[in-house]
Amino acid sequence: MRFLFACGGTAGHVNPAVGVADRLRELLPDCGVLFIGAEGKMETELVPREGYEIRTIPISNLSRSLSAEGLRHNLKAVNDLARSVPAARRILREFRPDAVIGTGGYVCYPVLTAASRLGIPTLVHESNAEPGLTTRMLEKSVDRILVGFEEARANYKHPEKVVVTGTPVRRGFGSADRLAARRALGFPESEPLVVSVWGSLGATEMNKTVGEMIGLAMADRPFHLIHSAGKRGIQSMTEHMTEVLGLSGWNEAGFEVRDYIYDMPLLMAAADLVLCRSGASTLAELTAMGKPAVLVPSPNVVNNHQEKNARVLERAGGARVLLESEASAEAMLRTITGLLSDREGLARMEENMKALSVADATDEIAALVLTLTEK
Repeated sequence: MRFLFACGGTAGHVNPAVGVADRLRELLPDCGVLFIGAEGKMETELVPREGYEIRTIPISNLSRSLSAEGLRHNLKAVNDLARSVPAARRILREFRPDAVIGTGGYVCYPVLTAASRLGIPTLVHESNAEPGLTTRMLEKSVDRILVGFEEARANYKHPEKVVVTGTPVRRGFGSADRLAARRALGFPESEPLVVSVWGSLGATEMNKTVGEMIGLAMADRPFHLIHSAGKRGIQSMTEHMTEVLGLSGWNEAGFEVRDYIYDMPLLMAAADLVLCRSGASTLAELTAMGKPAVLVPSPNVVNNHQEKNARVLERAGGARVLLESEASAEAMLRTITGLLSDREGLARMEENMKALSVADATDEIAALVLTLTEK
């Protein structure tokens, strides 16, 4: 059998697809797997690292800006869309998949549209409670809509297509052996470790705030920090720390700043606390590992879905939420050190996070894919 995945734009769209692809390969070792992504986007780097082939088509997002630059961008986006469906159709006819699965990103629209027109079974996964534009546009044409939350069902005009599965995670996120992970990393067992990640592309303002927090913490070194600044943010963050804040030697002081964290399952397992946004894929990984978190929802998303996601974990006692307007360097440092000083409280947060996990999301989606191909 052959399975084609469409995803891209951010790691939050790529990682669930990789999780399902891994499971399908476990069930059917001889199956063929191909990914389609957007030209020049980060999926072209992430997917091959996971051992899968990826092909690309021309597709880009729409700008909400009414400026001349925004209008030029949208003209290009319309032109790309006109070329993307025929390009996707050519790949589909060459690869001949038994099913096509989309897990987010603008690339899903042309690929799943072309697959539906060719009579190939199609599924789209929407991890957020509020469906995005691409999912809304695909609702009529796809065979199944897979969602992360039960309450999401009410947001669709075709609820008979909706299946609540939770959000799949990659292999490795099902295990959180802290000591084993630290030994594998060569990291001291007793030193507090915080992992800070703001999405695969980074977040400019939060990078600055974390840089300022590092400046405050360097004197006392209350914990070891590994921070992912993002592919777009690493240069501006380090320049801000050096030129504006006058800092130096932060890596040697135990505050590591990286462009991207490729071994996230291992680092997250080793961490005592995770500092991050609250995209649905990230939260699925945190709950799968039972990892306490300080969540700073992005204010720049449609329908404020990140704060809605984060509040679910906060109410359950697994996370602490700081709105970006509240998340100063001082507030973040105070929150982190307060949580790390309460080991019993952290243990309770771990248990509360684990209770929120949907352990079989990946298995359920793989089973739905196979059932659809049989029909």
